[in-house]
Amino acid sequence: MNNDADLRAAADRLPESRMALAAALGRPLRVALFSGNYDCVRDGANQALNRLVAYLLKEVRAQVRIYSPTAPRKAFVSVGDILSVRSISIPGRPEYRLALGFTRAAQRDFDDFAPDLVHLSAPDLLGRQAQKYARARDIPVVASLHTRFETYLDYYRLSFLRGPVERYLDRFYGDCDRILCPTRPIARDMAGRFGTARTAIWGRGIDPACFRPDLRDQDLRARLGYAADEMVPLFFGRLVLEKGLDIFAEAIDAVRARGLAVRPLIIGDGPARGWLAQRLPNATFMGHLAGEALGRTVASADILINPSVTEAFGNVNLEAMASGLAVISADVPSAATLLEAGRTGLLVPARDAAAYADAATGLIRHPERRRALGAAAAAQAARYHWHDVLEDVALCYADALQIPLATPAAQAA
Repeated sequence: MNNDADLRAAADRLPESRMALAAALGRPLRVALFSGNYDCVRDGANQALNRLVAYLLKEVRAQVRIYSPTAPRKAFVSVGDILSVRSISIPGRPEYRLALGFTRAAQRDFDDFAPDLVHLSAPDLLGRQAQKYARARDIPVVASLHTRFETYLDYYRLSFLRGPVERYLDRFYGDCDRILCPTRPIARDMAGRFGTARTAIWGRGIDPACFRPDLRDQDLRARLGYAADEMVPLFFGRLVLEKGLDIFAEAIDAVRARGLAVRPLIIGDGPARGWLAQRLPNATFMGHLAGEALGRTVASADILINPSVTEAFGNVNLEAMASGLAVISADVPSAATLLEAGRTGLLVPARDAAAYADAATGLIRHPERRRALGAAAAAQAARYHWHDVLEDVALCYADALQIPLATPAAQAA
């Protein structure tokens, strides 16, 4: 949802959807949400799920029960009532938990909760077993797509598994009543396979208190050792190989080879931090940041270089845009949906480090173009509102429950 007509239509439908849900059920809506790592890992998918739960609790007055692995220590302050399911840590990636399925204890809790609708956010064993359990009881199942898991395989030398994984994902999403897709290209792809009536769009929004150009802080830059006129390339996200860290490092090397002494700013953390620190020893690592501190640091950079091809939406692109940065992104459907190439950002071939370096070099040598891209990006990003995109989820729920409402404006074309 990113035009004025859509926003006005959503505002008109907002009270209707809430009243219709409550009136049709005669009580608060009950939603069982299944997550792979609801608050174990700080990433865009989990942040979006937490925003959704907060919205359902506050605005829809729904009751929400979350079934997810949990860790000894939360990665961030989460929202909602969580039932911890049995899980193990993933070897080599201890921050991630792998659910061991929908256990009998979890099933008993599910039966006691008696949900009206099941929302699956991950196609893992827990999600698949919960899906079958719900369908056997005629409970509508909605799935939201957050990550292109099939794209991970190339980064871990498992490309030979791509066929079986894609067939499994087709069975998983094919057995859902509704599929919430993050972008129109993904929605069109899903509609082609599973039908237009079963697909809708759940995009992402921007928190204007956290991400805006006027948070740019020259004092922060100075404390980090950056000169006022120095161009600062940013990497922003989980420090894992599938985010394209190798391409980022190669692009920085190529920029330096052209005589430009850039020092990258890195926001985020993860198991590949040590690898990246060795690869780019003079980079500034900020670790995990949140709230205004995150927004202030993002806005204090100049150019986002985002080589990730695994994103289903691309939160970091949108947040950097909202902060007034010029964005150089892999030319993948998620980025092409957000960025108008040449006006609000630059799209380059996904695995071509030289193309990222060319784009970054051009923006460093022509700061007026960088500023124009950043200003246009910020204006575009300001149109993405969390409240509106979360309302589309409530509308999709109503559709899955066959509660008559106006068709969601974000329904897939």
